[in-house]
Amino acid sequence: MNQTELDRLVAQIGEEILARVAPSGAAVKKGEGLNLPDQVCPGCVQRCVQTCARNAKEIIAAGASRVSASEKLTKIDPAIAALIDHTILKPEATRNDVVKVCREARRYNFASVCVNPYWVPLVKTELAGSPVRVCTVVGFPLGATSMESKTAETAFAVRDGAQEIDMVINVGALRSGETDSVRKDIASVAEVAHKAGAIVKVILETALLDDTQKTVACQLAKAAGADFVKTSTGFSSAGATAHDIALMRAAVGPGMGVKASGGIRTLQDLQTMTAAGATRIGASASVKIVEATAA
Repeated sequence: MNQTELDRLVAQIGEEILARVAPSGAAVKKGEGLNLPDQVCPGCVQRCVQTCARNAKEIIAAGASRVSASEKLTKIDPAIAALIDHTILKPEATRNDVVKVCREARRYNFASVCVNPYWVPLVKTELAGSPVRVCTVVGFPLGATSMESKTAETAFAVRDGAQEIDMVINVGALRSGETDSVRKDIASVAEVAHKAGAIVKVILETALLDDTQKTVACQLAKAAGADFVKTSTGFSSAGATAHDIALMRAAVGPGMGVKASGGIRTLQDLQTMTAAGATRIGASASVKIVEATAA
């Protein structure tokens, strides 16, 4: 087989692969690649060569003698991505918004996708076959529902496929000194979640507590059998701080998870939190954060 014949064979194989992987109904013209930049590489203008031959040809026709092809996807630090719960908890989030977040999570291998309970079945379906876990919230965002409500909410969530539960403590009860009620509240959720193989992260809402109350909340969460303590819902007056992460880490010791959430928008923010003792990060700016690791 000469070079010309080999090139022709490679081209035929490439066209066959593209035809097979293109979404149902998508037309694939010869020599144009998938031509689906919104699905193949959302928001990126530097991967035309890899994803769309037509775009590359248009750039060359306009006068370019070289075309840059970014390798950033292969250079992203997977250890950073594995720390992040890719989060979409805003009440106005649509089905398409949630699907988009799930696809980003699969692409970057985030730790989990965290959504409101209604979307758990959808997320379970979207993440099927991937290592990304399904995370949801309980008693969110105020934490002031009854223990029975939180327990039932947890039961429904794990039934629907949730593998991680981020529950909000009863902040008012804690501030009132009703520590036994707070502990029982956490323990009831932990019991149901653990029976289903799910883990529990306890949201303290640190912006509403003083340092003594934060420490007590951490100790209660640990005594109740929770797996993590977490700073914030993202819906209060402030989010995570390095001070609070260090305080929480000191309170629970080295064997328990600490999640920083709320206001973490950059790689530097993430690094600040992990340096203070965080082992998980909650963020909606997850893609921006991990792509910064390739810079």
